[in-house]
Amino acid sequence: MGATYGVVIVGAGNIAAAHAHAVQQLPNARLVGVASRTPDKAAAVAAVYGVKGYGSVAEAVADPDVHVVAVLTPSGAHLEPALAAVRAGKHVVVEKPIEVSTARAEELVSAAEQAGVALGVIFMSRFADANVELKRAVDRGDLGHLLQGNAVVPWFRDQAYYDSGAWRGTRLLDGGGALMNQAIHQVDLLLWVMGPVTEVFAYAGTLAHERIEVEDTLVASVRFANGALGQISAATSLWPGRPKLLEVYGSKGHVVVEDDAVKAVAFKESSVGSALRGLQVASGATGGGTTVGTTGGASDPMAISFENHRRQYEEFFSALDAGRAPAVDGREGMKAVRLIEAVYQSVAEGRAVRVG
Repeated sequence: MGATYGVVIVGAGNIAAAHAHAVQQLPNARLVGVASRTPDKAAAVAAVYGVKGYGSVAEAVADPDVHVVAVLTPSGAHLEPALAAVRAGKHVVVEKPIEVSTARAEELVSAAEQAGVALGVIFMSRFADANVELKRAVDRGDLGHLLQGNAVVPWFRDQAYYDSGAWRGTRLLDGGGALMNQAIHQVDLLLWVMGPVTEVFAYAGTLAHERIEVEDTLVASVRFANGALGQISAATSLWPGRPKLLEVYGSKGHVVVEDDAVKAVAFKESSVGSALRGLQVASGATGGGTTVGTTGGASDPMAISFENHRRQYEEFFSALDAGRAPAVDGREGMKAVRLIEAVYQSVAEGRAVRVG
C-alpha cells in the first residue's frame, strides 16, 4: 500500500470542484485545504468541503500535512504559486495550460526538476476510454499511415462569461482566447495521437464578443512531422455550441471522437478496431456501457464530468508511489503551449510559422 497524499487547492474558482471531487474519490488521498489570494473565498470553498481555509499560499505550502499542491489560479498566474510549492518541496498539479508562454512554463519545469518534485499538468481527456483506445490503435498501426488529424471545438460563451471576471479575455492572465483557454485539451489530444506539428498557418478574429483582448474564433492548418496534414478550429462564438471533435484519418481507417466518446469508427481490416467499436456501442444513444466521456462544455464551462480528473489524479499518485514521472508531466504539458504560441505568431504575422 502506497502513501496517503494530502492535497491543497490553490484557487477558489469554479474548477476547484472538479479537483476536490477527484481527490475525495481516491482512497490514498485527502483534501487538506484551500488557499486563494482572497482569504474569504478560500474560507468559503473550504467550508463546503469541511477542510482548512488558508490565509495565503505561503501558509498552505508550509503545512506539513500538505504533500501535493493543485494550482487552479488564472492561467497566467500559475507560475508564482507553483514555484512557491516547489521551493517548499511539494509536488505540484497545474490546471491547463501549464502557463501562458513556453518561457514561463520552462521556468516551472526546470525548477521542479531541480527540486526533485513531481509536476503534473491537467489534460484529463487523455484518460477517457475513447482517447486511450484511439492512441493505442494509432500506435499499433491499426489505422495505417496517418493522413489527417483534426481538432474541432465549436463552442459558445456569452458576453456574461467574459464579463464575469476581470482576468477573462486578457492576454496577461488568459494567455489567449478560444484556442488557449477552451481548445487546448483538443490540441493536446491531437499532438498526443498524431505526433508533433512542424508548421502552422492560422487566421483568428474577435467576431462575437466585446471588451476582450483575445480571439473568439480561430482556424489553423497544420503539417505534422510524419507528413500528415490537419486542422484546428477553436471558437467561443458559435451559438449555441456543438460538441468538440477529434478526427483521425489513416490509410486503413478512421476514428471520430466526440466529447471524449467514440462517435464513428471504420477499419478496412475487420480484424482490428474491436475495442473502439465496442466503445462506440457503449457510448450510443441508449446510454449503456461504461464509456466515460464528458457531458459537454459546448455552452456551459462547468458541464463536464469529473471522472477523468479522478483518473488523472489516480495515475499521478501511482507515479509518486513508483518514483516515476506522471504520464502528463511538465514537459508533456508544454507541447500544446508551444504549438499555440506558433499559431498566434502565424496570426500576428500572416505567414506560415515553423513550430519549435
